[in-house]
Amino acid sequence: MEFRWLLFVLISSSAMLITQSDTTTKDPDWSDVVVTMVGREVTLPCVDWPLTGSVSINWKMKSPGVDHWKLVLSANERQQFSGAASKASMRLVDSNFQETGDFSLLFVPKMEDKGRYSCLIKQQEKKLREKIILLAILTVSIFPSATLPHHSTLRLMAEVSPASAVSEVTWLSPGGTPLRLARRSGGGVAKLPQIRLTDQGVYICQVYPRGNSSSPMFPFTVDLRVDGMNVASFTNISHSAQISMASLTQTPLTLACPPMRGDYVLLYWKPPDSRNINTTTLVYGYDRWRDRTEQSKTHAQLSLDGPLSTPKEGFFSFLLSPGQNDGGLYMCEVFFNDNAFSQRTLLSILQVKARHSPSALVLTCHYTERSQVKRVVWSHQNQSRTLKWSSSGPGRLSTEVPLSPTQDTAGNYTCTMQLQNGQAVKAVYTVKLPLKDNTESTTSISPPHPESNSASLLPSLLSALLLLVPLVAAVAGVLLWRQKDISRRGIEQSLSHYSGEVENIYENPEDVRQDLKPRGEDDVYEELDRYKSCSLLETSTSQDLSAKA
Repeated sequence: MEFRWLLFVLISSSAMLITQSDTTTKDPDWSDVVVTMVGREVTLPCVDWPLTGSVSINWKMKSPGVDHWKLVLSANERQQFSGAASKASMRLVDSNFQETGDFSLLFVPKMEDKGRYSCLIKQQEKKLREKIILLAILTVSIFPSATLPHHSTLRLMAEVSPASAVSEVTWLSPGGTPLRLARRSGGGVAKLPQIRLTDQGVYICQVYPRGNSSSPMFPFTVDLRVDGMNVASFTNISHSAQISMASLTQTPLTLACPPMRGDYVLLYWKPPDSRNINTTTLVYGYDRWRDRTEQSKTHAQLSLDGPLSTPKEGFFSFLLSPGQNDGGLYMCEVFFNDNAFSQRTLLSILQVKARHSPSALVLTCHYTERSQVKRVVWSHQNQSRTLKWSSSGPGRLSTEVPLSPTQDTAGNYTCTMQLQNGQAVKAVYTVKLPLKDNTESTTSISPPHPESNSASLLPSLLSALLLLVPLVAAVAGVLLWRQKDISRRGIEQSLSHYSGEVENIYENPEDVRQDLKPRGEDDVYEELDRYKSCSLLETSTSQDLSAKA
């Protein structure tokens, strides 16, 4: 039972999918499409070969959403009469249709005349041929008007009814460039913000029919002019509450814009601590319809990359990595049609700079947009230590650290800036204890690992030992030579005092020099042997003298 139920569900689902596929891929039930505008004369083409005998033509019409047909016009070679759906302007293109084979219908349509039209040709009261033509009506709207104020937002709106008659609608500029289009069913909207004199000219709306059509595309032209003497003014401006912000230099921050969808955005900037209202400048502009960006070189670090920014969709926010002078007032203005929305942000920037004086390291805290700053203070990581600071000018607060820092004066020095709204930012400067070759450091240095210390000391010890070996050898040599010299002099003096018959083995100084010359690796042992023989000689001589005495 469960298997049968599962099989039934699978078959039903497959049938539904096949039905939906057939519905979406089903060809249109018309053989031709004609697109026109209200008030423009249009011809519904119905042409065949010239016919002989009794020939008649019947034109019928069926409105969208209606199931039945209404007679528009009926004619034969003898007479013509109108039906219930006929209009005063409706007529056959050629009254001699039997001979020419042209059964086309001509009239000036209204919006209610859209729909399907049937051209039924009979010969000898028998159906010879039938052609279904879909008549679609295009509506073009221009705002503000065909003559545009300078800097206004041009809106070109195109809509085709019924929408099923067309596959695409496009707009071309006077130069032939396709305009960006916000597509809708059966049409779309193209916009050109901040219109200029160079934008005037003939714009072309191109309508591409869906399905079979005797014409691949229907073009419609619109001639637009720009009034250079009349400048658009945006009096309907909505202002959001001003935002107060504080930041450190080179720390990315978000400059908010109004959260409404817009056609384009302009960002103005007033330098910090400026009292001149004429110093406001445009630093960034983006037009999403033209995909055009204008950016000031003074704010190259500014981008439309805020966390809530999707510029091509019309939602904007900015990302700024500020420098010391990038504080001040930022005004983000978003424009949509004839409406404007404004968001202001007052920004203060904090930065610490260090310089050396003859007696101290001077730390200076620089801060901007002082109008919203409540207080600025210096503090040390040792909270019990009170710092002295002074101001060298507006927006500057300095404190001094004596050269050759000690345990008390080294550490983190913090400059804290607090705004009127309570927001605070801190900039920290680190003073290190003196090193052997460097008495002050502004960056933290990680202590080396003990293993790395022992590994680095081993080559140094080996190098020192290698240097000591020749030095020890030289000292030992000198000591040996001095010992030999003293011993020889003692023997000479003993022999000279007690007997003049004993020969002095170092009588000649040249012999001393010869003896001191190196004679190979056994020199030390030869000298030791000579020293031993001299000692034996000295002992025997002393014994002889004692015997004589």
